[in-house]
Amino acid sequence: MKIKLEQKSHKNVAELPVYKNKTPKKQRAFWRFLMKTLSAKDLKDCRFTYELEGMEKLGKDEPCLFLMNHSSFTDLEIFSRLFSDRQYHIVMTLDGFVGKEWLMRSLGCIPARKFITDMPLVKDIVHCLKDLGSSVLMYPEASYSFDGTATALPSSVGKCLKLFNVPVVMITTEGAFHRDPLYNGLRKRDVAVKATVKYLLSADDIKNKSVKELNEILKKEFSFDHWKWQRENGIKVTEPFRAEGLERVLYKCPVCGKERVMRSNGIEISCSSCGATWALGEDGGLVRNDAATSEDMASVSTGEREAAAHEALAVADKHDGYDFSYVSDWYRWERDMVKKEIAEGKYYLDIPVDIIAVKDLHAAYQIGEGRLVHSINGFDLTGCNGELEYHQSAKNSYSLYADYFWYEIGDMVSIGTMDIQYYCFPKDKSVNVAKVRLATEEMYKLSIPERLRASEEAM
Repeated sequence: MKIKLEQKSHKNVAELPVYKNKTPKKQRAFWRFLMKTLSAKDLKDCRFTYELEGMEKLGKDEPCLFLMNHSSFTDLEIFSRLFSDRQYHIVMTLDGFVGKEWLMRSLGCIPARKFITDMPLVKDIVHCLKDLGSSVLMYPEASYSFDGTATALPSSVGKCLKLFNVPVVMITTEGAFHRDPLYNGLRKRDVAVKATVKYLLSADDIKNKSVKELNEILKKEFSFDHWKWQRENGIKVTEPFRAEGLERVLYKCPVCGKERVMRSNGIEISCSSCGATWALGEDGGLVRNDAATSEDMASVSTGEREAAAHEALAVADKHDGYDFSYVSDWYRWERDMVKKEIAEGKYYLDIPVDIIAVKDLHAAYQIGEGRLVHSINGFDLTGCNGELEYHQSAKNSYSLYADYFWYEIGDMVSIGTMDIQYYCFPKDKSVNVAKVRLATEEMYKLSIPERLRASEEAM
């Protein structure tokens, strides 16, 4: 998918009228039928199945809030298949409307600014639920999972449930991440996909529980590890390109500790500095090539002795409480290393970037080059021949909109306000946007006292 682009100076973009929110309209059944029809082949190819838990409690025309974990575009196809008989609206990032606003609104999409306090979005959701009698689908993680585990949820979700005061239904997918992972360039793999649809909370449940209790329930529902699920359930991914792009997630070598040196090819990821190499097995486990015997490596390629190879390398793969045979644990280690950098005052990013701005829905504007600085103080973006100076505090948001190969342009991080968003594309392609997101999340935790977050959640 691509986005409509136009070149403009930052000065000219700044003079454009700010996008004004439009009240959502009732969704027509034709568009639900179209989405279901267009999704049919893909869902057939992935042998889609589903289970329902307690859904008899939800009235046929009763509006509810659907919450769903977010792995790939397959998620939307699943939803359109399961609920084509029910009017719904979908919370979607604002940049998805650029150049195609009429179509997105017809499909029932509601524009949202990711990781920005967005009161118009809350107003739109209330309008859909209360005035239109429409259900609303939200991906509260707000972004695709990078590492196959849940992304942190904002503490405001519990407050929103109180405000909306409608039943909540949880949709959890299995297999969608492995079939179409973001790091792998969204290349589809032969993996079966399943969804579990569970009636999670009634309106009375929400009324009788505190915000903290609601947040704890959601935290439990959004606790998953797709890599561990894969290995525990014997799911095989046999595609010969399965490790390609994995350096976007595993950007730091656990052997020599260096960054921007990880490379991937086929089923392998390696460090160009120290030579450490891992093969991504069919079961999702990482096995050290440079530490394994030839017999071990034969098992990785054939899939016949992977369990023995993992056991033989257990000592080498597990240290300091991390199991580096799991992508998710390696990523957890990277988070902890970022946290340590911040605590020691060593984290600092200063890079040249190309900048795209989104201010209205006519086009995304290429406004020139700049410099992005990220430190304990937050983000500073300057450039566009001196026309642009923007600062964003570390306490601005609990996470960061970062993406791989955004609209087929490149890896990026996005910062900005309700009025304008800046999409920054590092000129140095070895800069890892996942690390920037991890650092943003850890800096936010430091900027907001624990007692303040606790008091907010207890309301």
